[in-house]
Amino acid sequence: MKSLRIHPGNKTISKSLKHCDQILIPNSTNMKHLLLTIVIFSFSLFLGFSQQKPANNMKKAFVLIDIQNDYFENGSMTLVGAEEASLNARKILDQFRSVGLPVIYIQHLASNPKATFFLPQTKGAEIHENVKPKAGETVIIKHFPNSFRETELLEYLKSKDVIDLVVCGMMTHMCVDATVRAAKDFGFNCVVISDACATRDLDINGEKVKAAEVQKSFLAAFNGFYATINTTKQYLEGK
Repeated sequence: MKSLRIHPGNKTISKSLKHCDQILIPNSTNMKHLLLTIVIFSFSLFLGFSQQKPANNMKKAFVLIDIQNDYFENGSMTLVGAEEASLNARKILDQFRSVGLPVIYIQHLASNPKATFFLPQTKGAEIHENVKPKAGETVIIKHFPNSFRETELLEYLKSKDVIDLVVCGMMTHMCVDATVRAAKDFGFNCVVISDACATRDLDINGEKVKAAEVQKSFLAAFNGFYATINTTKQYLEGK
């Protein structure tokens, strides 16, 4: 059978359709249109031209915040549990890479001349090797705790039609906190991977607050309204 060709403008149809007129009810314009639609649809299925649903809808992205060398052992601002958090972040990262979903690295570079860590062009400011970006993956530079402030993050997420964010990083009480709250205000749904985040001991009124308590307090404050809290295992198992 000759291929089906419909030419816009002169409405020329190939000979394979001429026989259709012989079986149509005379003066039944609607019936002709219906039959023509069925024939075109059948041909498109037969030839494999029907539109396929994408394997993934690109609505989800993984955001890794400030997993940088200065937060690790021998760095200028060592955190509690940074190594373990980065290894958990790597597990989530591997999953996102395997299915081709967007991965965004946030890298903080200090703009304050009095800053003691994340100084530009230093080893400490580099993203840690446990989650080192691959060529072509997106790295966004920030200078404030909120990863959306004066960066292209929001525009990038919109360009990818992202509505769901999976977030991890450092420090839980500072840049993770500021970014997750801003993301909620921008309308994103957030999942925070609790054991892929790290923080440090803090002081208040002369009293030390241990990192574990800081971590639990900030994650508890997220939970419910601002984000869903998952462990790495829970997220990977879909629980």
